[in-house]
Amino acid sequence: MTDALWFDPSLMLIGGEWRAAQATLPLTNPSDGSPLAQIARGQASDIDAAVSAAHAARAGDWGRMTATERGRILTEIGRAVLARVDDLAEIEAHDVGKPLTQARADAVALARYMEFYGGAADKITGQTIPYLDGYTVYTLREPHGVTGHIVPWNYPMQIIGRSVGAALAMGNACVLKPAEEACLTALAFAHICRDAGLPAGALNVVPGLGAEAGAALASHPRVQHISFTGSVRTGALVQQAAGANVVPVTLELGGKSPQIVFNDADLDAALPFLVNAGIQNAGQTCSASSRILVQRGAYDAVRERMADAYAALSVGPAMDDLRVGPLISTRQQQIVNDFLAQGADLTIAAQGHLKNAPEHGAYVVPTLFADVPPDHVLARDEIFGPVQVLIPFDTEDEAIAIANSTDYGLVASVWAAHGARQMRMARALHAGQVFINNYGAGGGVELPFGGVGKSGHGREKGFEALYGFSTLKTVAAHHG
Repeated sequence: MTDALWFDPSLMLIGGEWRAAQATLPLTNPSDGSPLAQIARGQASDIDAAVSAAHAARAGDWGRMTATERGRILTEIGRAVLARVDDLAEIEAHDVGKPLTQARADAVALARYMEFYGGAADKITGQTIPYLDGYTVYTLREPHGVTGHIVPWNYPMQIIGRSVGAALAMGNACVLKPAEEACLTALAFAHICRDAGLPAGALNVVPGLGAEAGAALASHPRVQHISFTGSVRTGALVQQAAGANVVPVTLELGGKSPQIVFNDADLDAALPFLVNAGIQNAGQTCSASSRILVQRGAYDAVRERMADAYAALSVGPAMDDLRVGPLISTRQQQIVNDFLAQGADLTIAAQGHLKNAPEHGAYVVPTLFADVPPDHVLARDEIFGPVQVLIPFDTEDEAIAIANSTDYGLVASVWAAHGARQMRMARALHAGQVFINNYGAGGGVELPFGGVGKSGHGREKGFEALYGFSTLKTVAAHHG
């Protein structure tokens, strides 16, 4: 795989220059356990250098650009990403085990984020506020300054697009710390940005361990906003570290998202969403639908249809481009297997099957459990693997109570023909996004995304992300 890369993956980008780290970390191909590449093991000193470079960019060419000029560069980056979609997809497939079709969709989404935020950069305006006679009051939207971005391994390209893209559009300079298990497309993106004309220091990339480079970035006194996507436990640590510097934080954490199927639902339309939202990216998705709540009149039909779909699922190497690839690592494989062991008291409705899966790959067969009590650990905890549970309910109120019974609140979906019920459910569900008769709305770069409860706070995607990556200044001018 190293031969297929057009860049040296062991280097960091700081101030527009590619630098070697004091040490490196190994990357492993999750499809077969083979060595993939060596990446930089960035240290606190590297983060400090990157933050200084970002501040220099804000004081230099990048900070002096108009919003229109920033937008043109982001648009050019989007075009350059599209030109390398196939390369990026192949890199991602090897690096994180994502089937090629899914990896390609992520690369296309990254280009779309750049296109969207390139076009939005000069569309953010302030307001004038009616006030006392003799005053003119207006507001300005200004960048925070230097923003830190700690990105996980499950969707590197998409999360870089929605966080870094929005931050750059607002005029911030960024320091990106990708997950140590998935750095290659982050580094490839940095090369693309540099070649597309992004000024030196506007984007800096320092790979490394979370406890080293990530902790240094979250606690750095000269970072003025932190964006973190990952686990609840690590998110709490990031927020504590940033809190010491009184720095705002956007947290996108875990989820235990329900799809709620009523008796009048169109099951033909629902079935692909019911299954795919649980097994896409091998279930390693914060917004994965791991709970399927079904009204009793439709329960047997949903169980039968989902079981048939599960039995047809093939799991194998990413480059084979099956519906399901490996998990990111053998560590994650063990976590999911431990959860499956806790389901020994449950009924397995169906499972997928391995197909040409190498012995040392991090594989877990998709598993569908039926008749699961709402308080069971598999119905309450985030598994982050290809596991879904079917939970029957009788009434609308019961469905709401079950759906809202976990600590999470990221995404929910309602499948129902009755319009008033759709509206009632949308208001009653504790979630940052609610989809009616669909799930995910095709990714929706334009749609604000984020959670409530232990799913985090703040919003990414759409114009809301631009507001989050800016600060509001009020100007009150007395002119008599």
